[in-house]
Amino acid sequence: MQVVSNFDRIGEENAFAVLARAGELAAEGKSIINLGIGQPDFPTPDNIVEAAVRALRDGQHGYTPAIGIPQLREAVATDLNNRYQAGVSANNIIVVPGGKVTMFAAILMFGEPGAEILYPDPGFPIYRSMIEYTGATPVPIPIREENGFAFSAAETLSLLNDKTRLVIVNSPANPCGGVTPKSEIDALVKGLTEFPDVAIMSDEIYDQMVYDDEQHVSLLGYPEIRDRLILLNGWSKTYAMTGWRMGYSLWPDALFENIRKLAVNAWSCVNAPAQFAALEALTGPQDQVTSMVAEFDARRVRVVEELNKLPGVSCIQPKGAFYAFPNITKTGWKAKALASALLEETGVATIGGPDFGIHGEGYIRISYANSTENILQAMGRINEFLENNPAPG
Repeated sequence: MQVVSNFDRIGEENAFAVLARAGELAAEGKSIINLGIGQPDFPTPDNIVEAAVRALRDGQHGYTPAIGIPQLREAVATDLNNRYQAGVSANNIIVVPGGKVTMFAAILMFGEPGAEILYPDPGFPIYRSMIEYTGATPVPIPIREENGFAFSAAETLSLLNDKTRLVIVNSPANPCGGVTPKSEIDALVKGLTEFPDVAIMSDEIYDQMVYDDEQHVSLLGYPEIRDRLILLNGWSKTYAMTGWRMGYSLWPDALFENIRKLAVNAWSCVNAPAQFAALEALTGPQDQVTSMVAEFDARRVRVVEELNKLPGVSCIQPKGAFYAFPNITKTGWKAKALASALLEETGVATIGGPDFGIHGEGYIRISYANSTENILQAMGRINEFLENNPAPG
């Protein structure tokens, strides 16, 4: 059989490979502490679960509109307007089965041979994977430790040219935990006025996870780019709903018919009872979101404190999401080799920086979406390993 060449270019998300290997080791009886996977360790709040159960009992078993049930789209628009005073219309909202779908759709719309798409590096690995799948040229935007792992507007703008079709930005960011300040976003938006045909996809899935009095600055706040802005968000992180596969995105008028037709052709509609659960998440009490983020904040402070005690390791304080991105250069280890050794030898799952891009060497990603007790135990295991295992060769 001859498969189209696009599939030779499609990549992976190694966090799932690490998760699978950690599961194998656990099945063999090894004690595993998973600091690799990016999912909250909290259960979905009970009121959200009950809303899904109630929907099932009420007979919500069939197809829904491809773009999502109207009341959920209205709730998304209301939530965005309450938080960002953004003037969002439900007519521009589509409900999708997870955040990756928006990435796939946006990149598919603008990626083709001869086109260039800018994306964060280190960044979520699916960005580059999907860009390469379309045949477009991936252009990495370096995300640098010296900038607090925020993107530089000047550096981003310097990469634009007449081949650029799409710019992807992500703040708060995976894998580094960086939060880009308003001054940089202001500068980026101002510079983009020189490139009126370039679309922007803003991945804001971690928008409610910011710390140290930082403020998330949504690109929804810039009316001058709203006619070409695609906003990515969802329920997975904020409401501990990763397995529910519930996402949403906002599309400009000029692109909405494209995404509607893609929905009809690709996934028909999103799981009906899950949509009613998502509706409850947005309209019900938010106290568990607040307490979950407060717990992440406390863990963040502790994990950075412990990482900076490890031999050869340094780590700046992340400002958002639930990841730390420690610099391991002085250990002498290559990042992927160290991540692999830590899993196999100590049972601590982490992700090597190069799995997030060409600028990720010298770093590993630590997810602090795990209990403080487990984090401290993991840090002890890593410390013992580094003290007793010099880098090979």
